[in-house]
Amino acid sequence: MLGKRVLTAVLGVPLAVYVINYGQWLFFVMILLLALIAWKEFSAMLKRKQIPVSHYIGIIGIVFLLGCAWQGNVQEFTMIITAVILSVMARVVFGSGSFTIASAAYTIMGFLYIGLPFSHFLMLRILDQNQQIATFFGFIPQGAAYLWLPFIGTWASDTFGYFVGTFLGKHKLCPVISPAKTVEGAAGGLIGSICGVICIGLLFHLPLFHLFIVGVLVGIAAPAGDLVESALKRFTGVKDSGRLLPGHGGVLDRFDSVMFAVPVVYYYIYFNVLL
Repeated sequence: MLGKRVLTAVLGVPLAVYVINYGQWLFFVMILLLALIAWKEFSAMLKRKQIPVSHYIGIIGIVFLLGCAWQGNVQEFTMIITAVILSVMARVVFGSGSFTIASAAYTIMGFLYIGLPFSHFLMLRILDQNQQIATFFGFIPQGAAYLWLPFIGTWASDTFGYFVGTFLGKHKLCPVISPAKTVEGAAGGLIGSICGVICIGLLFHLPLFHLFIVGVLVGIAAPAGDLVESALKRFTGVKDSGRLLPGHGGVLDRFDSVMFAVPVVYYYIYFNVLL
């Protein structure tokens, strides 16, 4: 298991660095692919509970939502979300009796749970996309630098939280959902997030004060995202959301934390750094 995790990281990290820094169509295609795989995982998990979701409405909605985000047409978000909700509810009325209100509710929840966070990956990447930042490794777009903050912060939060929780953890954080999580581990994760965000942010010459705040926000949002996915897996009775990434599980297993961290970072930067 450890060998598979290491191999996935060795192959995945260089790919992620290239795709995030390069951006353009490649980044959009990669994020769209991840979002669609996440939706497939979500659908499969609910199927285990005998709850069918509207698979194709979810796919179409996610494609349009991410397309609007990539083009910067965030004003159309409400239109897409409304269209998906109305379509799903219409299926309850005009479809077969097997598609119930419960199926509609889970379809809408899954669409929002997956579509909105992955849309913010794109929105954060295109912020200040015409600005370049000088680093030791050359110039990278401003939006790429912003996107690395939640990624590095989440990784540092997970790493610090794991080791602090393993060696010092005594008080359960959320025993019903995730018995292994401890208060001490969460505190260690918060410290790790702050340190990680500050280290990578200083490399990009970003203001220290804002980096500290972003580190705190990521340190809170990332474990919340992990707990949400843990609750979903516990509800559906699965160990992993999928098997796409050897040693790491599925897309939702690997991106659950950063899915919560990215939107938080986007809105903080948008309202406090850019304006």
